Amino acid sequence: MEDNMIHVHVENADGSVDTMECPTDMGLSLMEMLKASEYPVLATCGGMALCATCCVDVLEGLDKLGEISDDEYAMLDTLPDLLPNSRLACQLRLNPDMHGLKFKIHDPQEG
Repeated sequence: MEDNMIHVHVENADGSVDTMECPTDMGLSLMEMLKASEYPVLATCGGMALCATCCVDVLEGLDKLGEISDDEYAMLDTLPDLLPNSRLACQLRLNPDMHGLKFKIHDPQEG
C-alpha cells in the first residue's frame, strides 16, 4: 500500500463489508469518496454541513476522528434518529489516522 493511501470499510445494508482504497493527499472528504464510488449518498448541500444527507454511523475507529465541529453537531442534532457514533461524511477529511475506519451509511429507517 502506498504511503498516501488508506483503506476504509463500508458495511452494507445486508451486513457485507466493502473496502475502499482512498488517497489522503488530495484533500478529499469521505463523502466525496463515497459519491465517486457510487454509494447511495445524496450529499444535497455539496459538503457544506447543511443537510445531513451524508450521515454515516462509525462502527470502528471513532476515536481516530477529529473533534466534531459546532456546525457538524448542529446539523446532526436535527436528525430524529441521531446515534452517538453518527458523523457527517462531508466533514471527515481523509487522513492517515483514518486507516481501518469502519462505518455504514446512516439509514433513517433504523434509528
